[in-house]
Amino acid sequence: QVQLVESGGGLVQPGGSLTLSCVVSGSAFSRDDMGWYRQAPAKERELVARILSSGKVVYSDSVKGRFTISRDNAKNTVYLQMNSLKPDDTAVYYCNRLGVVAGYYYNMNSWGKGTLVTVSS
Repeated sequence: QVQLVESGGGLVQPGGSLTLSCVVSGSAFSRDDMGWYRQAPAKERELVARILSSGKVVYSDSVKGRFTISRDNAKNTVYLQMNSLKPDDTAVYYCNRLGVVAGYYYNMNSWGKGTLVTVSS
């Protein structure tokens, strides 16, 4: 059974930085494509960054140039470094393993608890 445990969220001022971590167990992590999602209040969950098993990374326009996704296969962990944070980045952040069909990426597993990021002065 795959488990996803996110951590690293908190309260940060606009312009600040945070690094989120997600530890994955129960899968062949090095072969997984991984993604970071976020869900803001009253909004749908959106995929903001993905890192493939090959190492290729892709970002949504809303975070491009500010967020960096990375992975450590030895630790079964995926990271999201977030810089220049804005109030609009306030959300619960989740990670998940990704599947793909016809170019569309979807979450393969149930959601973990996520980690809350609040950007406010």
